[in-house]
Amino acid sequence: MIKIVTNSSDFNKYIQSSQTGLVEVERAVRSIINKVREEGEDGLLELRQRFDGVPSARPLRVQAEEINQAYQMVDDSFRRALQQAKENIYRFHRKQERKTWFSTEESGPSLGQLIRPIDRVGIYVPGGTATYPSSVLMNAIPARVAGVKEIAMVTPPDRDGNVPAPTLVAAAEVGITEIYRVGGAHAIAALAYGTRSIKPVDKITGPGNAYVTLAKKQVYGQVGIDMLAGPSEILVVADGNANARFAAADLLSQAEHDVLARPLMVTDSAILAAAVREEIERQLKRLSRQDIARQSIDNHGVIFVENDWENIWQLVNAIAPEHLELLVVNPMKMLGRVRHAGAVFLGPYSPEPVGDYVAGPNHVLPTGGTARFYSPLNVDTFIKKSSVISFSKKDLVKEAENIISLARVEGLDAHARAVQARLEED
Repeated sequence: MIKIVTNSSDFNKYIQSSQTGLVEVERAVRSIINKVREEGEDGLLELRQRFDGVPSARPLRVQAEEINQAYQMVDDSFRRALQQAKENIYRFHRKQERKTWFSTEESGPSLGQLIRPIDRVGIYVPGGTATYPSSVLMNAIPARVAGVKEIAMVTPPDRDGNVPAPTLVAAAEVGITEIYRVGGAHAIAALAYGTRSIKPVDKITGPGNAYVTLAKKQVYGQVGIDMLAGPSEILVVADGNANARFAAADLLSQAEHDVLARPLMVTDSAILAAAVREEIERQLKRLSRQDIARQSIDNHGVIFVENDWENIWQLVNAIAPEHLELLVVNPMKMLGRVRHAGAVFLGPYSPEPVGDYVAGPNHVLPTGGTARFYSPLNVDTFIKKSSVISFSKKDLVKEAENIISLARVEGLDAHARAVQARLEED
């Protein structure tokens, strides 16, 4: 049963404990990465067999005929929903496009910024306990909008080595044909360092379990990464007028993701808190993933009751949740109080699953308090910016004294001489 907390000192203890980091599996992940790095594809296939149960003889790369067959295995309603989601996600992310720019003063240097897409990225699509075609769209579409040419996708297969048909169809719909049936930390290592079959990438995006997250952390520097994502979480902020049935359903929508998911709520109404707890127990019985949701609710679910709204907003921003729902009378008015959140959902008819699938904004979001410094996956994730500087001799003469002065303070005489040499030319 979900916990109800009314003691403000317990709020602080919970926040502190929630930010202690990811599961301590660093040593195991390091061993996995080293094996792939040193043994290449042979090591990768051995690890895939050990962790996923897939025979090493099963090819890493998904073949074109498998993708074609996948289309025969999904129904029309799924394909229609996928198309609509794709259009909405493209529409939203196209608004994030950046262009190369130059600025030339009437009398001064020409300055600018080159915008270039990353050449090759790897996207990780979770699997195992569920199928996530939506994660394919959310990772691939901003990369496509940015102009990335090469996208390699890795995803955990079942024990027979099969990738779910909806995942393959989603990949095909965004033009991904380079798909590898491998997951976990070993898949991250393969993307970072390469094997016989897998060419190394420049950046890795996409959420996964603790092993995947820590693998991304350890290969960072060899490649870029999007963020370090932990278990999914939701924080519902509700006043006394909120619908208990809606709030309970939204908390369970995150709880069913993972036994480690964090379903949280804060309210100024003890009556609502009790009603939501009762409603959660009623709705849990109808879920197909009841066992997973039950563990999440019992072990990580909390409803905070706090009468002072100043304290409520301090709590919200201290938690810095992945998903933040405002089930309050005037959510737009409250939006100004939000400093840290991955995505904000306003009002009773904007439940978190809208953002997961069809709204358009990205559902790959910062977790575990990292919304204090991370942003959702976006087009900027897949671009690089290069500064452009063009000085004329007149421009250099104008700034020479300042450059030389700063260089000499820093003890960099050659820097100063590089400018001085140009002032002394015939």
